[in-house]
This record gives sequence, C-alpha cells and structure tokens, in this order.
Amino acid sequence: MHSRFISLALLASALVLPPALHADEHGGGAPIASIEMLTGACVACHGPAGASVGPAIPSLAGLPAVYFIGAMLSYKHGQDLDAAEAEAASDPELEDVEIFARHGTIMDRLASGYTLAEIKAMAHYFADKSIALATQEFDAELASKGEALHSDNCEKCHEEGGRSTVDDMVPLAGQWKHYLHYSLADFHGGARGMPKKMKSRLEEVMETEGEDGLAALINYYASQQ
Repeated sequence: MHSRFISLALLASALVLPPALHADEHGGGAPIASIEMLTGACVACHGPAGASVGPAIPSLAGLPAVYFIGAMLSYKHGQDLDAAEAEAASDPELEDVEIFARHGTIMDRLASGYTLAEIKAMAHYFADKSIALATQEFDAELASKGEALHSDNCEKCHEEGGRSTVDDMVPLAGQWKHYLHYSLADFHGGARGMPKKMKSRLEEVMETEGEDGLAALINYYASQQ
C-alpha cells in the first residue's frame, strides 16, 4: 500500500510539471526543448538574457537572428564551412544566413550539440532582447577619434553609432572592449572571416591609422553606455 501511494504521488507530480519540450515555432516540426533549457548553457557565460557581465565575452542580447545562426553553424561544423552552408541551405527560411570561418575554443564543442531547429529558437530568443550596453572604462580622447573613424568607415552599415540592427547588422555599441579587441585581431589576422565590404574598411583603417585606429574605434563603442 505504501509503495502504491508513492507511485501515485509521483505520477500526479509529473502531470503538473512544466513540459520540457514544446513545438518548434521556427520550422522543423519536431518538438524541441524549452527555451530556458536551450539557453541555459549560453547565459551561464553570456549573462542573463544574453547581457554579458564578462569583459572578454560578448553580449548576445539584440543580435540579429541570421547572424546568431550563422555563427552557431560555423562553430558547429568547425573548419567544414561547406557543411555549415549546406545545413543553412536545407532551410528555405535561412537564405540570408552567411557563414564565415571562426576561431572556436569552447563554442565549437557547445554548438555541436544543437540541432538547427534549436539554434533557430535560441537565435530568435536573443534577437528579441534589447542590446546590452556594458558599463566600462574608456579613454575619452580615443573615443572622440573613434567617433570620426566610425563615421567615415562604419556608419554606412552600422548605423546610429553602431547601435542599429537594421538589415541584420551586428550592434557594436556597448560591447566589451576586450571582446572587440580580440575579435578585430582575429579579423585582421585572418582567423575569422568577414564580408568583403567590412574587410575593405578594416584594411583602410589599418593602413591609415594602424593599431591606434582600432583602439580608437573600440573606445568609441565602449563609450556608449
């Protein structure tokens, strides 16, 4: 009698637990884990709702969904960019997703465990958040120089001083300085791929301003809080 009572109690409790699976709202059909479960590993490093509190870890809040998906597929497939592009091409909703090489440390291992449907769900979750503007120290003189460099080289795509996400542009304003420094070093060194227009603008800044120009841009974006 006692064991039967326990079994019935466990069954009753299971019936009122929140479901761990829900229908895929962004295509794919098959049920996927709840968004809280999917993003649990993300927020552990990237902060609550994707607002990072670590200077070397980027905020995910406000990232355009297509950018997030492209990044995750790149990490998921490592150096096999053809496989990443093939997975993106398997979904007609992802025709705007671009795949570029990325240098993975932890992300390549984490991304490999997600399905495309799960990646899409996470992408839309973070895209729906407001961009996070980190509170951090910056050099006012460099920031002033960086504002001019941004206006001449970056504003055409990264509008509103780098805050806009129009046309799926990545917000630069308010990102952590250390993260931007490492990212620009990867771009310039070839460890991370980028669109041709961005490559041309980055090379222009490096030719005319050198590392000081990059530092100025980084401090300008950091000044927006």
